Amino acid sequence: MARMFDAAYAFHMDPPAPPPARSLGDGRLAARVAAGAGADRDAERELCRRFAPRVRLYGLRHLREDSAAADLVQEVLLTVLERLRAGAVREPDRLASFVLGACRLAASERRRGAARRAELLDRFGPDLAAREPERPRLDVERLERCLEGLAPRERAVLQLTFYAERASGEIAAELELTPGNVRVVRHRALAHLSACMGAEEVTP
Repeated sequence: MARMFDAAYAFHMDPPAPPPARSLGDGRLAARVAAGAGADRDAERELCRRFAPRVRLYGLRHLREDSAAADLVQEVLLTVLERLRAGAVREPDRLASFVLGACRLAASERRRGAARRAELLDRFGPDLAAREPERPRLDVERLERCLEGLAPRERAVLQLTFYAERASGEIAAELELTPGNVRVVRHRALAHLSACMGAEEVTP
């Protein structure tokens, strides 16, 4: 009698470890996930390992794209786990049928969404297409004449600034000016060039 009491006490204080999730049938696996409410990681990993290939195959057959099938796997497995954790799966023994139903629903929603996007694109796509703004035509010959009409120092500053892409300090060293003088000459040259070209505003 004492041995039986000791065994019962030991069982109560140190219950045996649950069986490996891989050894469980679908129904018991679903029940274990539901009982864990998110805490039984071994059971949840086994559920994902067991059903992910089936969901992916369904996605490939019905959505016909690898990326869409991969997305379907994540969406369906997350839905199944959430429903099990919430105790919303009424027949755990029919877990495979529940997963299949989740696949059908998710794939159908994806197809409807894709069809809706295609419809909207057909209707409004031409109006939404990016259009490059029209650029004003440049009178190159007139620009050349205006450049030739500038004072030699003004023309040299503009050429070194916009063609050679020199900094003000470099231009100042080459033309024996101060950087401040370079900025003044450039501003004056742009004003003259703008007036010659007939522009209303002066580029700073």
